[in-house]
Amino acid sequence: MASRNDSHTQPAPEPLWREVTGRVLRRHRHERGERLVETARRAGVSSQYLSEIERGRKDASSELLAAVAGAVDLSLLDLAREAAAELARVESVLGAARRPGASRGPVTLRSIPAGSIPAASIPATAQPLRPLSRMRGPVALAA
Repeated sequence: MASRNDSHTQPAPEPLWREVTGRVLRRHRHERGERLVETARRAGVSSQYLSEIERGRKDASSELLAAVAGAVDLSLLDLAREAAAELARVESVLGAARRPGASRGPVTLRSIPAGSIPAASIPATAQPLRPLSRMRGPVALAA
């Protein structure tokens, strides 16, 4: 039987969409200083159901997510953007550990033609990179 300290443990799985959207909704409710019952009433759901959504226990329909997001002054698009940004942060931390061959030697960088990545797959917080020819000094990559 493997122990919790086993060096061959599997990396943590990426969070589910419902868990991430729930955290975003809860964070916004807390920022507003609201109790669960107040937000639930405005969204038209029970406080028990909203609690389960916030804890990532229930897969809410898009209509319900829109209602809860609206109750905390978020659009559905804003909710999706914040959830996607959180998933991107998690992936940047956990992703390298899950990829086969991670940390096994040098990394080869290659150029990707502008416009070849669909805009929908780029986080709203992404910033364009400077061309390597304009960078001075050593370049370090973080995994």
